[in-house]
Amino acid sequence: MGSGRCNEHALFRSNGIRQDPGIRSCPSSGCVITPDNSSPISCFLATFFINALGQSIQDTHINSYVAVWGDYTKMGISHAVYGEYLPWVEYSTITDVVSPHGFGAFSSALVSTQFSMLDRWMFHFIVSLALALLNISTLVYTFIFKTEDECLAQTGREPVEKNPDGPEIRMKQLLSFKVVPLLAAYLFFHVGLEFTMGSWISTYILEELNGSQSVGCVAAGFFAGLTFGSVVLLWVNEKIGERRVVFLYMALAIGLELVVWLIPSRFGSAVAVALVGALLGPLFPITMNHASRVLPRWMLPAAIGWIAGVGQVGPAVLPLMTGVFAEKFGILSSQPLLVGMMATLAALWAVVPARSRLDWCLTCFG
Repeated sequence: MGSGRCNEHALFRSNGIRQDPGIRSCPSSGCVITPDNSSPISCFLATFFINALGQSIQDTHINSYVAVWGDYTKMGISHAVYGEYLPWVEYSTITDVVSPHGFGAFSSALVSTQFSMLDRWMFHFIVSLALALLNISTLVYTFIFKTEDECLAQTGREPVEKNPDGPEIRMKQLLSFKVVPLLAAYLFFHVGLEFTMGSWISTYILEELNGSQSVGCVAAGFFAGLTFGSVVLLWVNEKIGERRVVFLYMALAIGLELVVWLIPSRFGSAVAVALVGALLGPLFPITMNHASRVLPRWMLPAAIGWIAGVGQVGPAVLPLMTGVFAEKFGILSSQPLLVGMMATLAALWAVVPARSRLDWCLTCFG
């Protein structure tokens, strides 16, 4: 997903949402067609790569399209219903590899857990295939043969201004905006934190707090928190301000994570984890909204693709680092690591520019 998002602007830079989204969404169904019980691990790796590539390109375009609207409520709702779920299923247990972004991840966790109890657990991919085909059909019906400007015109919005240096956005031009690498680093830790918590919290409660096999419901609660937090907290974001509210959410999340770490209670930990999910839920759409405020509209597809692409590296690094520490020092070490990730998020957000270059120039030289 990282490579797909980072290179999205190179693949579609001349057209924005001008290519057929139905064609772009076809790779998303690749991983649900090929594997079966006898498939080697290399088959899973190849088809999951194709799936992630298609999803990342599609996700980047939709994020940038909604960001151009400047409608922060719609951005929050879109992330509340969004979800990716890639399960690695073993014969007796299920180890989940998730990118938790709302209702999609929440419902997928429940569905795949049920299939993992069956002998023919590969039937799980039939559900995934049906959803992928529904996705293709919806995108084709909505966007086929329409440019981004035509879609914006249908909603009564102004077309996106063009890049003054030509249609091609170069990496040097992209990184000349300091906010781009800073937001990329922020999403690296944010998405990595969500992934780490969703992956390791069940193991922590199972081993450290002597939980039962139903401990998977704790992860489902975390995903539910992400879903509802993205929507329920929209009024809080508007009331306090999206920039300031991030610091409030992180302070509360750190406090709740300390409860999980220091108070040995299965029920208390489950509730705290769900609340942490609710507090983390609004952060990704807030990041997309902030990018739309401080960056030129013509740069959003490439910038969001690069920012989100670097963010997808976080789930590849931080859970692995947590596993290494858990192997050496015990699963309890995951808790201070999670607290450290949250503190790093708050520190990175503090140094992200709050205003665009134009606003800064008008303020200084008005």
